[in-house]
Amino acid sequence: MDGLILGRNAVLEALKAGRPINKILVAEGAKSYAVKEIYELAKRRQIPVQKVRRENLARITETSRHQGIVAYTSPKDYVTVDDILEKAKVKGEAPFIVMLDHIEDPQNLGAVMRTADAVGCHGIIIPKRRSVQLTATVEKVSAGAVEYVPVARVANLPQTAQLLQEKGCWVVGLDAKASQIYYEVDLKGPLVLVIGSEGKGISRLLKEKCDFHVRLPMVGHIDSLNAAVAASIVMYEAARQRWTGI
Repeated sequence: MDGLILGRNAVLEALKAGRPINKILVAEGAKSYAVKEIYELAKRRQIPVQKVRRENLARITETSRHQGIVAYTSPKDYVTVDDILEKAKVKGEAPFIVMLDHIEDPQNLGAVMRTADAVGCHGIIIPKRRSVQLTATVEKVSAGAVEYVPVARVANLPQTAQLLQEKGCWVVGLDAKASQIYYEVDLKGPLVLVIGSEGKGISRLLKEKCDFHVRLPMVGHIDSLNAAVAASIVMYEAARQRWTGI
């Protein structure tokens, strides 16, 4: 489904961000404020909008979770790590980057992107292999955050972590066995937050590259959280420290 954007919010944010769109399909009978705004923005940008049967959208997207809106576009471009650092520099802020170690679930990547946008994260780094990429499902789950959070795709995460350390960043891994709790450490400076895969956590070589590790306190019967949920908790703590200076 590369080249498709699914869902009202994802399509709306793509239009607002000025992303090139070739055509928009709207299910017959689809009505909401977002759909009305999509029509208005598409008309302003002279993008054709076509009404189709809802079952046709399901066939095109191979899912029923399209919310009655599908846009045809080119795949979202990746950026470089330097692009992410430059974004932080232009904003006059310490770099705030999330590195995802072989996250395979598109729901997790989309959710992380949504939180990253909310907290002002400058970008996300993913590996080229054994990881979910920027798919239509990721875009939909991100609710349009994909338009605002740059994603860099690299060949080697440990090497990239070392490069960022050389540029002054602290690389902090989220690890259930860490001795320090996430809110006990200073996350205000140049930060690369490393989140491991859903089942295996952070890979050994990347884990060794981390300057230190933090954990989430767990007092219940379940000993781990969904990767996106865990990432969101620590990202908001980093944002809180940056916003309050505490």
